[in-house]
Amino acid sequence: MTAADENPIPARKISVFGREFTMPQSRGLRITIGVLLTLGGILGFLPILGFWMVPLGLLVLSYEFAMVRRHRRRLVVWWERRRRPN
Repeated sequence: MTAADENPIPARKISVFGREFTMPQSRGLRITIGVLLTLGGILGFLPILGFWMVPLGLLVLSYEFAMVRRHRRRLVVWWERRRRPN
């Protein structure tokens, strides 16, 4: 066994609409992807870019920053309470 075979850090995965996507191991690359998706979504009125990129970018960033993660969790809790019948 070599050091490359031993990977103590589990791969981070994002689940979107039932599909799982593996995120890069580099923290800097994950932050870059999240920022680019968010900024690209702001330009959603242009062709190819869309407003769908904003929530996806925030989802990627929520794995790195506690403030974004806190807002994502609040949104999930609110959504689940709203969907649950009384």
